[in-house]
Formats: sequence, C-alpha cells, structure tokens
Amino acid sequence: METVQEKNSYQASSQGYYGTFGGAFIPEMLYPNVEELRENYLQIISAPSFKKEYDDLLKNYVGRPTPLYRANRLSEKYGTNIFLKREDLCHTGAHKVNNTIGQILLAQKLGKKRVVAETGAGQHGVATATVCALMNIECIVYMGELDIERQAPNVARMKMLGAEVRPATCGSRTLKDATNEAMRHWINNPVDTHYIIGSVVGPHPYPDMVARFQSVISEEIKWQLKEQTGKENPDYVIACVGGGSNAAGAFYHYLDDLDTKLVAVEAAGQGISSGHSAATTALGTPGVLHGSRTILMQTEDGQVVEPFSISAGLDYPGIGPQHAYLYESGRGTFLSATDEEAVAAAFELTRMEGIIPALESSHALAVLNKLGATANETVVINLSGRGDKDMATYMKYIN
Repeated sequence: METVQEKNSYQASSQGYYGTFGGAFIPEMLYPNVEELRENYLQIISAPSFKKEYDDLLKNYVGRPTPLYRANRLSEKYGTNIFLKREDLCHTGAHKVNNTIGQILLAQKLGKKRVVAETGAGQHGVATATVCALMNIECIVYMGELDIERQAPNVARMKMLGAEVRPATCGSRTLKDATNEAMRHWINNPVDTHYIIGSVVGPHPYPDMVARFQSVISEEIKWQLKEQTGKENPDYVIACVGGGSNAAGAFYHYLDDLDTKLVAVEAAGQGISSGHSAATTALGTPGVLHGSRTILMQTEDGQVVEPFSISAGLDYPGIGPQHAYLYESGRGTFLSATDEEAVAAAFELTRMEGIIPALESSHALAVLNKLGATANETVVINLSGRGDKDMATYMKYIN
C-alpha cells in the first residue's frame, strides 16, 4: 500500500495526522468505504492517465490557470503590492470545482454510481452537481434549510444541473447540519455511493486528498508571481477559512517556505465575544468533529456550539485538521473579520477594482489594514469566489 509521503511536518502522516490533529473517527459502518479510499486514492491520483485527464479538464473545462492580478488601486491605498488569485473566474464561480473534478474522476475509478455532497454557500453543491452532470452520475446535495433560503440562486443552479437538493432541518440548519445529513446518507449507502466532501475536513484521507486537488492554486501562484515580480514566494498569502479548502490550496506549496507568512481569516460574525461568531481558533478547543480530531467550538461537555456568519461558506464550527495544526504550531497566523468588516471590504474591492467578491473571500480582504505590510512586500489574496450568489445580501447595504 502506498502511503502519504511525509516530506515535512505540515503534511499528513500515513494515518492522516497533522501533529495531534486529523485521523479517522468514524462509525463502523463507514470503515470499509473510508478504508477503500485510503488504500487507493494516492495510487489513483498519481497515475499518469488520471493526471492527464484531470489536467485536461482543469485547462479546457474549468478554465485554468486562473489569473494572478495585481490590484493597482488597492495596492496604492494600502502601501504594498497586492495580488489577487482569481479563483472567482473558475467555471461555476469558485475554487470548489478543482476538488470536485478530481473526486468525480476518483469515484469513477472506484466504480461508484451515485454521489452525495454537503454544501453551505452552495458553491460546492453547484461544483458537485456540475461534474455529476458532466459525467452522468446521480447527485444528491444536502444543504441547511437556512442556507437554502439565503443562497437561492445556487439552489436553482443545482436543480437545473439535475441534482436533488435535500434540506437539513435540524440544529442551526446550516453547513454543519448538512454535513451530518450527508454522512448519514453515506452510512446507509456505503457500497455504490461516493461522498464528495467539499473542504479539508472529515476523516482521513479527505483533508489530504482535498488539499492535493486544491494545491493547483499555489502551484500556479508560484510561477505566475515569478513571471510578474521575478520571485516565486510572496511575503504573505491570505485566505478565508471555514473548513478551509481554498486556504489549504493557497498555502500548500508554501508550507515549508517560512519566509512566506500564511494568514488565515475566520468569520467573527457579530464579534468574537458576541455569541454569534464562527471564529474557531479564538473560541474553540480540541475535539472530534465530522470524523477528525481538530479545533472546534464546543461546550465544556463536548456539545457543538452553533456558529454564525453572514457568509454561508464560513458558517462552520470547526476548521480542517491541517489548519488546526498550523494554528497550534504557529506556522499560520489566524485573524478574524466581522460581518461588517467583510461587507465593507467587498464594497471597497468592487469600487476600486471592479471585482465583486464572494462574502467568504471578503473576509480575507478585510484584514489588509491589520497586516502592516510594507511597500517592498508582496501580498497574495486568494479570491476564492465571485459575489453573484451574495447579491441579495449586498443589496441590503446599497444606498
């Protein structure tokens, strides 16, 4: 059996651990499925035929490479060199499709006939429905009832693509609850169904596998930045973090380059101490959530605390285990932005650069004034998604 290459302490071990975080804490009925994935995923995705098909789809279907754009007016305002990695220009409008393309090809190699997924903002649901339509595979997407209401355009897109959207009606009726329902479905249909997890969460091998599919982001940043500035490594890479797949992809090829600061931005909601927040590292403690040991918001007796964010994609009570380790080890700098700060940052980017960002991405933009970056430094912000899906929210702030 081929195992994860343990090339540095920030990558997953062969058992899926990042320090003390990670692993696979799963019900017995899921064990065969997760083991099937763990035993086969590295061999499948490293095969030349898989890589050829994956790379071809990324280029000719997804539209990669996405541009690395120097935001001139924003750079002038903040007195540093700001580049935006334009994942918002991917097919379906976000980075999520990098992962779903990879996982649908993997599901086919494993002989699966149905795909189940969870979604918060709807971008992962749309990306999953898209690749299922492309490959003619049945698709069921679980989405929190509250998110269905606030992300109606994405719900319509999923249905138009042929997916069945099932509401999660328990708990906070958001991403955590959609993930619970999707996992229950997988437990009840272990043989013919593949679960496409949309973030770097869940039991091993998902955090590692999703990070590998998203690593194309930082792979491109390195050569694009060198092309434009003469050096591969920026001084800062900034990305928003809920579960953290876009951040994992943006950080991936910089994990060992200690001169590049990795800045993760969580959703503070109405304020870290307001009781309405999703700032996991500020509020959380180690525990097990959705199949892996990580940092999560929980009560003293281990009950999950309901998260809150204006952005559906960051409305999650935990972070991926790799991010938990980056936080604990000090390799990553974890900041947060409130709803108000994120909206202000979205309007600033829109009016200064003509780019309407997703609310999730706006959290990454919102910490520019907290970095202290100098005129000689380079900042890369992963613009993980476009703002079409959030127009109903933005319209409330337009005078």
